[in-house]
Amino acid sequence: MAEQFNTAIEDFDWEAYEKGETAGEKSREELTRTYDESLNTIKDKDVIEGTIIALNKREAVVNIGYKSDGIIPMSEFRYNPDIKVGDVVEVFIENQEDKKGQLILSHKKARASRSWERINAALANDEIIKGFIKCRTKGGMIVDVFGLEAFLPGSQIDVKPIRDYDVYVGKTMEFKVVKINEEFKNVVISHKALIEAELEQQKREIISKLEKGQVLEGTVKNITSYGVFIDLGGVDGLIHITDLSWGRVTKPSEVVQLDQKLNVVILDFDDEKKRIALGLKQLQPHPWDALDPNLKVGDHVKGKVVVMADYGAFLEIAPGVEGLIHVSEMSWSQHLRTAQDFMQVGDEVEAVILTLDREERKMSLGIKQLKPDPWENIEEKYPVGSRHTARVRNFTNFGVFVEIEEGVDGLIHISDLSWTKKIKHPSEFTQVGNDIEVEVLAIDKENRRLSLGHKQLEENPWDVFETIFTVGSVHEGTIVELLDKGAVVALPYGVEGFATPKHLVKEDGTTATVDEKLPFKVIEFNKETKRIILSHSRIFEDEARAEARAERKPKRQPRKAEAEAPAAAPAIEKATLGDLEALAALKEKLSGK
Repeated sequence: MAEQFNTAIEDFDWEAYEKGETAGEKSREELTRTYDESLNTIKDKDVIEGTIIALNKREAVVNIGYKSDGIIPMSEFRYNPDIKVGDVVEVFIENQEDKKGQLILSHKKARASRSWERINAALANDEIIKGFIKCRTKGGMIVDVFGLEAFLPGSQIDVKPIRDYDVYVGKTMEFKVVKINEEFKNVVISHKALIEAELEQQKREIISKLEKGQVLEGTVKNITSYGVFIDLGGVDGLIHITDLSWGRVTKPSEVVQLDQKLNVVILDFDDEKKRIALGLKQLQPHPWDALDPNLKVGDHVKGKVVVMADYGAFLEIAPGVEGLIHVSEMSWSQHLRTAQDFMQVGDEVEAVILTLDREERKMSLGIKQLKPDPWENIEEKYPVGSRHTARVRNFTNFGVFVEIEEGVDGLIHISDLSWTKKIKHPSEFTQVGNDIEVEVLAIDKENRRLSLGHKQLEENPWDVFETIFTVGSVHEGTIVELLDKGAVVALPYGVEGFATPKHLVKEDGTTATVDEKLPFKVIEFNKETKRIILSHSRIFEDEARAEARAERKPKRQPRKAEAEAPAAAPAIEKATLGDLEALAALKEKLSGK
């Protein structure tokens, strides 16, 4: 061996070696050709495989078997955070040699050139693929899959509702392709589909072990207006809003919070539909069982109004213990009103217990009992003959309902409104809401109603009219209204009379009309019914009959005194001095009224 090393090569060109030449021109070309042939033959725009030989934070060095290695930015590998030296990746030949002699490669373009083939294959084979979540978009996320932008709906991220989408941005996750639209180049993927099958198995196992009355720990998963969804460890259950608390709950969020852990009891479940009804309040003793045993009818309690209805209000005197205040127990007044006229939800109210049934867990309350009943001493407060000011509440065809004070109502009959006016409806006399002076005529304590009068505040003018409008007396009147049965005639002093059609015929045979002023004879007067019956035709008819009787009598010589007396003409009956004085006083009162 030593001898071989010491033996010189006989044909070695020492002169070329000294000049720096190791081979002749011919051998150099051969050597270059041999080297080039040992390398891969590549073309621009080709997609080939290469091996990662070095990595740093910014770039990856890839060997494709070419005379130089290529550089790829690490940003193109964001979809695969597990990339490492030695991995084989696809690369796109952008340029074999740039100005610096550098081989330019792209992994992103290589993926994109074959992405649709891979996407379709993944859908056909139900393949699990990886994708990089790039950013948020309306309704979901944009995911880089094989260099394509795929859409991940928010509902397909997880089996539970997602409250913060931003935490997923920048993550690489596994997905399944669920839909492809070749025409619009749209791809829809799902992460939820990967875990649903596993969850279904978990649900079946969990439901098979459930029992009614079983207490489990769960986590608040979602809160809705009608209840709370609880994650029991792979299967969901619902606590209906009525099962959250013994007290009334308007918003479930007032009782629980998202992600809160709590114990729940199984109320019911459905194997087929996999529905589980849960309860929270059932883990607490019923509030009625803890109610003060000394509480009894007649006691005063305080609470908050939790529900309002037209017929009453529900008062919560302790969590889960409510009593109804019926609208009829809110005021001594008997007028129809709604509960909203007295209180609103949230009001703090004191009330009296009217009934208490612990077995049925029912309680009725009242607030009017906090005030004395005005009918207890009604005879002392409003004796018959006493006069008061009342407020008009409403009308009927037969009278006016008034309220002297809250709870004390009375009726003024239409006939007790005026001595003289013929009132057809109370609205002609007064209006709702007006004050009116009244006199107590009678007390009906049992039915809690007073009989009242208004006209009784003045003296009855018919006592005077009785002396004026005597039967046979004649008075001037004006026809104010014509009816089928006759005419209403306005007489002096505000009195009205009535004349039937046959008594409206004038001497010339025509019938009197409205607004016509004529003399009328009183043919009937009734003080009790306040009725005066009149006749115009009776005046000339009586005169004609008198003349006929006079003609039938034998003529005799008139006495000297009678001859000297002037002829007496029929005249309207005159009032006496006493009548005039009474009428003057009455006129003064009526004018004042």
